[in-house]
Amino acid sequence: MSQDEFTTITDKVGEGFYSEKRSKFLAFAHHVVTAEEVKTIIDNYRKKYYDARHVCYAYMLGPERSVFRANDDGEPGSTAGKPILGQINSNGLTDILIVVVRYYGGVNLGTGGLIVAYRSAAADSISHCDTVVRQVEETITYHYAYPLMNDVMRIVKEMSPRIVSQSFDNTCSITLAIRKSMAPQLKDRLQKLSF
Repeated sequence: MSQDEFTTITDKVGEGFYSEKRSKFLAFAHHVVTAEEVKTIIDNYRKKYYDARHVCYAYMLGPERSVFRANDDGEPGSTAGKPILGQINSNGLTDILIVVVRYYGGVNLGTGGLIVAYRSAAADSISHCDTVVRQVEETITYHYAYPLMNDVMRIVKEMSPRIVSQSFDNTCSITLAIRKSMAPQLKDRLQKLSF
């Protein structure tokens, strides 16, 4: 995969399940793009499953996969959030949140058992998701005189950027979104029109 593509999941929530020694692990994979969205979803699960012992989660945001967090919510350190995050990483996903709700079954699973349980529940939720490859886009706004309209539209036709907005006035402007790797070429071609 090139540097201007990333893999995420669709808006359909993927649900997973795992049980071990009467403990139940309910997993939910959500498509998210902001930390605010993550917080709202986690708060909703805490309310919905108020009687559960733990609501653990991990998320990864952004095409560069540089914003991420794992939370054990009271489980022994690195036995819940980290295995969930591990599943996100091993599937190469981003813009995803996985929440795993644990109902304690009365028998301690030990750190190894917990890691397996959270990893398995997270993997099951991902297996019930549809993945999509998206392009990292760069947005370019170009201002030009009306007589250049045909030249601008020819470049748009040849390079196929997505037209975000355009206005036709004394000075026209067009905002285009294009695959990041093609942005320098588009900027260069548009700038040459002005000379």
